[in-house]
Amino acid sequence: MTKPLQRTLFWFRRDLRDHDNAGLYHALKDSDAVWCVFIFDTEILDALPSRRDRRVEFIHGSVIELDAALRKQGGGLIARHARAREAIPALAAELGVEAVYANHDYEPAAISRDAAVADALKPQGIALKTFKDTVIFEKNEVTTQSGGTFSVFTPYKNAWLKKLDAGGGFFQRAYPVEKHAKSLARPPSGGIPTLANLGFESANIALPEHEAEEASRRVRLRRPEAVPRTFSERALGIMPGMTGAKALVEDFVKRIGDYKAARDYPAVKGVSHLSVHNRFGTVSIRELVTHALHGKGEGAATWLSELVWRDFYFQILWHHPHVVESAFKREYDAIRWPNDNTLFAAWCEARTGYPIVDAAMRQINQTGYMHNRLRMIAASFLTKDLHIDWRWGEKYFADNLNDFDLAANNGGWQWAASSGCDAQPYFRIFNPVTQSERFDPRGEFIRRYLPELAKVPDKYIHAPWTLPPLEQQAAGCVIGKDYPAPVVDHALARKRTLALYAVVKKV
Repeated sequence: MTKPLQRTLFWFRRDLRDHDNAGLYHALKDSDAVWCVFIFDTEILDALPSRRDRRVEFIHGSVIELDAALRKQGGGLIARHARAREAIPALAAELGVEAVYANHDYEPAAISRDAAVADALKPQGIALKTFKDTVIFEKNEVTTQSGGTFSVFTPYKNAWLKKLDAGGGFFQRAYPVEKHAKSLARPPSGGIPTLANLGFESANIALPEHEAEEASRRVRLRRPEAVPRTFSERALGIMPGMTGAKALVEDFVKRIGDYKAARDYPAVKGVSHLSVHNRFGTVSIRELVTHALHGKGEGAATWLSELVWRDFYFQILWHHPHVVESAFKREYDAIRWPNDNTLFAAWCEARTGYPIVDAAMRQINQTGYMHNRLRMIAASFLTKDLHIDWRWGEKYFADNLNDFDLAANNGGWQWAASSGCDAQPYFRIFNPVTQSERFDPRGEFIRRYLPELAKVPDKYIHAPWTLPPLEQQAAGCVIGKDYPAPVVDHALARKRTLALYAVVKKV
């Protein structure tokens, strides 16, 4: 049977892998010749606050590996540093393709971009075709019995699992790209631009800790003003690309059974660390869900729930794009946040005087990663102890997290602020001291990121201001000198929060 299309362009976005890729599979299956492209989109890159962005380095490394993998199969990547809205239609015309294929993106800005690309392609008689790839279920695939949209997670999860069971495991079907690899076309000459060509510098994301520190020292000596305060002094050693994802999957599958018991403790290796790979598609979501379904014990079931949360937040963003700028529960927009800039700076710079919060903020500032339990604690503290608008914190995470994903980041922050779907009730306010005592009982995580508290006894590590003055001196940690005093009193802040949120009941 003759293929309906002769020449197609496949546009990689948040799906940087050459296997189990829905859009790539369909492009190859439907066409005689498929060129592949990745756009280093200046519309996104130019807006980043730092030229030493870990995510750009992760993407860049992943694109290099993807190009090599495609070349082994007879293809390769065309790479452009330009606005995607303009570059894709121009490249499609240059190559004389009949269609552009890609995978769905659910963020409002991406939807606008894709609409602009589709409109620009139409006069050329070229179609833009997109496919579901980054989620298991999307848009209206999981609905209430009346056909409505879920806004509470547990009913959504139950419906999600029911649909999964009813589908007979169809989601597990990998898209066998390799069966149609003969359709891959060699790209024109040009290659992948360097980080320097893109206007960025290396953040040393893949270096071991001691090597990253030495690289940091050399850069500081050469151009100290060029190193932002958030530069990583403790690299986590993020390996980009499909190779990095594969190594983490293999590691996590061995300990998935312990996930439920270990996931809330930041000092232990309890989570998968796959979020950045999930974000940029160097691993398939279908593969991850399959591992969760085949894993043992409550750990695997709990991890599956986390993957369902991911789908949940995507469908919330799709159906309710107003959440990007406003509260999901619109009555919460009536809150008038005090937004004290001094307190916000203390939070950003890990100077709140609450060790678990400051350790969490040093983790994100130094590595671009923050443990999920700490994200909840830090977000609750910002909104309900410091009374800062959740949008300020959401943006800070967006600027600094390696795995920043709009749907999940927005959902998490609105959950903490009680303004989102299925949110924490506003009168339930995390106590940073008790959270610290529960999830870092011996202060191991705190001491890792706050070495100035290294000699503070376990009994006082969660609230070092309660350590008697003479013992502070003996521990080398005088409050107000070696480590800041608390910027707020939690008990008083809690009362102020309840008063602040009282306006919601009047709307």
